Amino acid sequence: MSKLKLGCIADDFTGATDLANNLVRSGMRVVQTIGVPSAPLAADVDAVVVALKSRTIAATDAIAQSLEALKWLQAQGAQQIYFKYCSTFDSTPEGNIGPVTEALMDALGTDFTIATPAFPDNGRTVFKGYLFAGNVLLNESGMQNHPLTPMTDANLVRVMQAQTQRKVGLIDYKTVALGEAAIRERIAALRTEGVGVAVMDATSNEDLHRMGSALKDLPLLTAGSGVAIGLSANFGLKPSLQASQLPAARGLQAVVSGSCSLATNAQVAHFKATGRPALAINPASLMHGQTDAVVQQVLAWAAPLLKGGPVLVYSTAEPDAVKAVQAQLGVAEAGALVEHALASVARGLVDLGVQQLVVAGGETSGACVQALGIAQLQIGPQIDPGVPWCHAPSSSGGVHITLKSGNFGTEDFFTKAFTVLA
Repeated sequence: MSKLKLGCIADDFTGATDLANNLVRSGMRVVQTIGVPSAPLAADVDAVVVALKSRTIAATDAIAQSLEALKWLQAQGAQQIYFKYCSTFDSTPEGNIGPVTEALMDALGTDFTIATPAFPDNGRTVFKGYLFAGNVLLNESGMQNHPLTPMTDANLVRVMQAQTQRKVGLIDYKTVALGEAAIRERIAALRTEGVGVAVMDATSNEDLHRMGSALKDLPLLTAGSGVAIGLSANFGLKPSLQASQLPAARGLQAVVSGSCSLATNAQVAHFKATGRPALAINPASLMHGQTDAVVQQVLAWAAPLLKGGPVLVYSTAEPDAVKAVQAQLGVAEAGALVEHALASVARGLVDLGVQQLVVAGGETSGACVQALGIAQLQIGPQIDPGVPWCHAPSSSGGVHITLKSGNFGTEDFFTKAFTVLA
């Protein structure tokens, strides 16, 4: 078995498939694991993405889980480590991006790493250290209303500095545009200044490719999924369609959506506008131990409709509606109730014969994957940038599943996704 080239740690499940998708498209053979495996790697692959659900948990727990993943990846011989977070860099002043980055740096014995959530294919660009979502600053994009990790500051140097004890610096677009030698010189200069983490500008895929070769010797990279497109060449690999082939799809189709992002709201509205069956779960209806009853009602509604094509079950709502529920239940309790309900719905849909399942939202995806008992995913063809179909093998033939970050995908994503497998 060849030595593992890249070992990746992702802080949520949609982010893990986003990263794995870019690695596969760049020519790497990739396996995504759900959590830290308990056994050595059995597959002959170039990269492994360990998917954690550590994005919004306590920083101490996120650190512990990330270090456990690092230890396993090192045992598999990983030549470089990649800590993957969301392209919206959403977190809190306490973490978890900064604390996990520092813990990984300490464990790897390195004094320097980079940070950039840039992913131009999905409209995420970094310019002079500021993160843009499309044509607006991050804090004007709707992320300021995120129910768990609201982002009110687009200055990544400032955001990262609030989360880390190390000095944070910047490698700006002018340096990146000059290429590998200039980037390496800037890294050396920042190190002499005592900088431990450098935010990197990137406004195009060309910038990401320039970064790739310049970052070859760093033990640790921290980024969204964008940087991945420039790494395969460092290992002598080229893009190949064979890396994304999945078993033939079969079975019924469904969508489960828990994200409240602007993009997912638009996707829900588009699906409903096509006249396809859609049912909303009101988080307030889950109070007082009513979750099981609500889930059974949802499944009873879906059962006779599934043979006619995909159905949608969603808790997606506008920001004001989300805040109203949080005011009643508390932020954490409201989120946990919805995740548990949607995960139970997903498990019930699969029991009804669904073998093509779209899940929207990072926390929702994590809950659904765990409820379905999925331990490993094979990464397949891309639906939209950052969102591939995956296949979870099982004795019954397996499930095709896509785990969509809330902010990703075109308006017609929920209908378009199934045509990719047809």
